[in-house]
Amino acid sequence: MASGCASGVPADESAPGAAGAPAPDTGAVLRCSPQDADARRPPSRRRRASGKEAGRALEARDVTYAHPGASAPLYRGFNMAVRPGERVALSAPSGFGKTTLCRLLAGYERPQAGSVLADGVPLPKRGACPVQLVFQHPEKAVDPRMRMARTLEEAGDVSERMLDDLGIRREWLRRYPHELSGGELQRFCIARALAANPCYLVADEISTMLDAVTQAQIWRFLADEVDRRGIGLVFVSHSPALVDRIATRVVRLDALDG
Repeated sequence: MASGCASGVPADESAPGAAGAPAPDTGAVLRCSPQDADARRPPSRRRRASGKEAGRALEARDVTYAHPGASAPLYRGFNMAVRPGERVALSAPSGFGKTTLCRLLAGYERPQAGSVLADGVPLPKRGACPVQLVFQHPEKAVDPRMRMARTLEEAGDVSERMLDDLGIRREWLRRYPHELSGGELQRFCIARALAANPCYLVADEISTMLDAVTQAQIWRFLADEVDRRGIGLVFVSHSPALVDRIATRVVRLDALDG
């Protein structure tokens, strides 16, 4: 893979990530952040970087970003780092720019100042990206004219194990997006993102519209998979129970200075 992700665990073949996205959040200005503190987790549950992972991170460095036409920036001098193997939750009420931050971290938006780096390298403008984004609304991330088998082929070969672990039925591969439920379609989007062999995965409220059983299945798989492959995970959820169960660290955007 072009990013040179050194997880040490083989995955499916690399390929470009998903396309399409919901409208960005708008909200308050966020200024320079203090060092992230994991107040919700005891030391025994915090992941430690190995020697191989030391120095690697998905970083937002002094990022300033304003929506077009906005009178003030949404972010000003914002800093954040996510290490391989971490599962970092972004927490804030609606309007604090969580979706915008997800898009910045995955390269779908570019900051007006500062930079977003994956393992010290700027995100590529084209081709396979070491950061993959899974959107809240899967129907906006797939081509409605393509059958699901073709959609997965965009990311290369998806393993039978991944299909089974995500509960993707083989008959779904012959269907078009509109013939699947939101939960079924989201499984495909997760499989496609992981098939790109990312170093970091960003998940923006990916289970909000799903029933409790599907939520549990998807998050159980995703937590196990990112741990197995040493992928750094950034996710957004409004469920305190889910955050407490999945996150190794919480970044509260509404508690930052500004």
